[in-house]
Amino acid sequence: MKSASQRKDRVVLDTSLFVNPEVRGDFGNTPTEAINEFLDIARQIPALEFYMPSSIFRELLNFVNEKEIPGALLAVLRQKSPGKHEMTCPAFFLYELIEDIRDRVNKGLRIAEKAVRTAGKSEEQEVIQGMRKNYREALRDGIIDSKEDVDLILLAKELDALLVTVDLGAIKWAEKLGIRWLLPSKFKEYLLSFIEKEE
Repeated sequence: MKSASQRKDRVVLDTSLFVNPEVRGDFGNTPTEAINEFLDIARQIPALEFYMPSSIFRELLNFVNEKEIPGALLAVLRQKSPGKHEMTCPAFFLYELIEDIRDRVNKGLRIAEKAVRTAGKSEEQEVIQGMRKNYREALRDGIIDSKEDVDLILLAKELDALLVTVDLGAIKWAEKLGIRWLLPSKFKEYLLSFIEKEE
């Protein structure tokens, strides 16, 4: 059995690292280039294990040219679903999630009321666009709003891994569960620091 000092550190990756144009630039101009550059670096770091929830990996495949992705991807980036039936979740997490959702629904109602009040004073399309923008910000920013987000957080918790994502909702809820996280803008530096240590 490996001692704690010999165990590899684990990293859970989100799709955003490779597909979000604002953050993938360190690795490549396209999702396919970004994955290939990541693989070139990751293969040089035996001290780290890289994981991605299966649901996120399937999502990633929608953005890349599979023919240009080497088979090494499957050896370097392990796909693993969190053990949903084996894990327990603190009750406070559920309480805070429900409270957050209720606050967001109330904000959404206020945004809808404001849009109705301005309906006769502005162009219809302008009112709709403004309401959609404000409603989306109120209900979706800073919350886990998909099963994929939940998989990401649960897998990072299960593996005691570093979470790499640009999703502010995932980061907010990861912090509540004591999960370490890193913004993608610092991820390449993080990886290269392991290579420098070995040289």
